[in-house]
Amino acid sequence: MTVMRDADLAAAFDHASRSYDALVAANPGYHAHLRRSVRRLGLPGAGEGLRLLDLGCGTGASTAAIRSLLPAAEVTAVDASAGMLERAAAKPWADSVSFVHAPAERLTEAGVRGPFDAVFAAYLMRNVADPDTVLAQVHDLLRPGGRLAVHEYTLTGRRRDRMVWTLVVRGMVQPAARALGDGPLYDHLWRSAIDFDTADRFARRLSAAGFDRVRALPLPGWQTGITHTFVARRGERQP
Repeated sequence: MTVMRDADLAAAFDHASRSYDALVAANPGYHAHLRRSVRRLGLPGAGEGLRLLDLGCGTGASTAAIRSLLPAAEVTAVDASAGMLERAAAKPWADSVSFVHAPAERLTEAGVRGPFDAVFAAYLMRNVADPDTVLAQVHDLLRPGGRLAVHEYTLTGRRRDRMVWTLVVRGMVQPAARALGDGPLYDHLWRSAIDFDTADRFARRLSAAGFDRVRALPLPGWQTGITHTFVARRGERQP
């Protein structure tokens, strides 16, 4: 079993978009965890005067989390899957929310322009072929002092956490996904988290990309040791 990349992965998400919201709703704490990660950005007030980039917005769950806590912010939501983005854009949003169809590696080509005050990336980094290139783009799109929050499946490396992840995905998620015809995408879900950075390694990756004040913060419930929020900042001074 191998992970999918680029066009193959986008096509799998296109196909899964019709049932995606129902499947994630069955994950205890899914939406609350996204809101917790947005809160960990530490942005002031209701987001007045702030520009945020929601990178890998999917069907809009992360966008909704941002809006629930920062309703006055301007949000640009981006995803590589046309099907997921169509589902997201069809939901009711304020005029300050816009959607862009683009791979995370080609934001500038799609007309995404900084500077942003913050970038939020949920369940994205393990899905891109070159996370370092994506992080470099994110760094450049942030204003000096701008904040980054990455919400991602990044296991600690402990055997117990790997076992819990495998039991949950193989025992509950994959059977439901196969019944809906989306088995390959959720096979990818399991494998991509197993193959991706541990939490410590991803924190080092952020530092190597030029971010400072990097912290890896666990999430509660069954995902403790499996899912983390990584918060970081672009340095205050321009290079």
